Amino acid sequence: MELDTLFITALIIGFSGAMMPGPLLTATVNESYHKGASAGPRIILGHSILELLLIIGLIMGLGSFLVLSSVKITISIVGGLFLLWMGIGIIKDAGFSKVKLELAAVGSNKSLQPEAIGVLTSISNPYWTIWWATIGLGYVTMAWEQGIIGLIVFYLGHISADFIWYTGVSFGIASGKEMLSDNIYRIILLICGVFLVGLSLYFIYLGVKPLGIF
Repeated sequence: MELDTLFITALIIGFSGAMMPGPLLTATVNESYHKGASAGPRIILGHSILELLLIIGLIMGLGSFLVLSSVKITISIVGGLFLLWMGIGIIKDAGFSKVKLELAAVGSNKSLQPEAIGVLTSISNPYWTIWWATIGLGYVTMAWEQGIIGLIVFYLGHISADFIWYTGVSFGIASGKEMLSDNIYRIILLICGVFLVGLSLYFIYLGVKPLGIF
């Protein structure tokens, strides 16, 4: 995968994960309501540092393992199937209006800085672990084929989506405005879901191609 394609796909898939309702979005809403627009970027700063350490750990511990043909095939197929499941789920939820951009804030955690909340919220989210064990690992494997520059491009694309989305949410909460209606939110999710399905097929194709099926 070329570097520009790697960045763009990492950015879009990053949006698809960032926009789904979950602990990180809830924490961002709550902290932004109580601490202002800087809370969102600070939460994602902690989140992004954790992901950087994770990528470094993957490469340091699995670098030679990831280049094995059998490993790349397995990761591509498993990651593609999980991506397909994720994309179909997003399309169904968005199409049947099962997701909403909840903007109701509760109490702020005054004992923790937003950066720490970003780290702890991410670690405690099982979905985050599953994502990195499947889709994330698949991307790291592809990026590693381009060397360090590939990993940097992937990482920047991935975290850019988080910073853009959560900064927007944080600013909207702090300024007392809903920047997105539920309908627009669902349309964006629907587009992301369709993209994920297409990308999942590409992942699966990369996995089965060496097997001579196509």
